[in-house]
Amino acid sequence: MFEPLSDTIQGVINFTWPMIIISMVIMISFRICYLIKNQEKIVIYKELSMLIFGVYILGLFQVVTFQDDVSWSSNNFIPFQEILRYNITSRLFIKNVLGNLIMFLPFGFFTSYYLKVEKMTLPVILTLIASVSIEVVQMSIGRVFDVDDIILNLLGGICGFFLYNIIRIISTKLPSFCKNEWFLNIVFIMILIGIIIVVI
Repeated sequence: MFEPLSDTIQGVINFTWPMIIISMVIMISFRICYLIKNQEKIVIYKELSMLIFGVYILGLFQVVTFQDDVSWSSNNFIPFQEILRYNITSRLFIKNVLGNLIMFLPFGFFTSYYLKVEKMTLPVILTLIASVSIEVVQMSIGRVFDVDDIILNLLGGICGFFLYNIIRIISTKLPSFCKNEWFLNIVFIMILIGIIIVVI
């Protein structure tokens, strides 16, 4: 059922891995030099979260600018026009509707995580800015502007905000050792390994 979405993700990885590897090497080396020069402590889980966010942004750029699929549709400025034309069980619904929603879930999560917000105002504004920017750029490079993509991206960002706050609330009820740096390092390393296993 989710094969088209997984195929899209795999296609992005296959095409972008050189850019991702080079960017990761540059980011990691620059970050290590910065930490050493300023004599700051290296906190693995914080560094990994920044690295994951950076790789996510690179992947997002690839998805919205260099996808292999060709869209024959025209610009859509009418809310829900494209969303409602898909059958909920169709591959197009999974790829275009769920795909756009899921694509921005990490964005909402990371913006909430870094800003430490309990209200969704800032994550929604940042998601809106990013999504509108994407649609405008897509229109200028020969792709289409779709207001429904903005709606779905916003919903994804909001889901990311709620996911962050659910995790934040749960973390306050966990034993104290779960908040220790060593434990968080292990958790983030496992998350990174999980992401690598999923995308390879």
